Amino acid sequence: MPTDSIWSYAPELGPAQGQDPGLTGYTVVASDGSTIGHVDRQADHHAMRHLVVDTGVWVFGRSLLVPVGVVAAVDTGDRKITVSCTRSEVKAAPRFRTDSETMDPGYLRTVGDYYWALTRPGPPPEQAPGTQAG
Repeated sequence: MPTDSIWSYAPELGPAQGQDPGLTGYTVVASDGSTIGHVDRQADHHAMRHLVVDTGVWVFGRSLLVPVGVVAAVDTGDRKITVSCTRSEVKAAPRFRTDSETMDPGYLRTVGDYYWALTRPGPPPEQAPGTQAG
């Protein structure tokens, strides 16, 4: 499943992620089988594709930002997305407070680094030794 970017869908997910209106409204399920919430919207700022997930009441009504690289499966029939993290890992992610953060490359990098560390070995490509941060 992993791609070289936490901000890119895995190739095997196929055309589902490119459909219009895309994944908005899909239920988001963690790797441990627990429901996280539903996709409120999709965004692609600074080439950092991500989903904003409305958690409902389990995290006091807050939303979470999830890079699309952690999407492990898309079930278009059931309108369900499975992510490669547990519910507690998603809950511990850097806090999403305002919509303006979806356009802040520094915040997005922090979120991306968090999820990268959970789902892939080694440092993110832009942080690998001998490369420059982008």
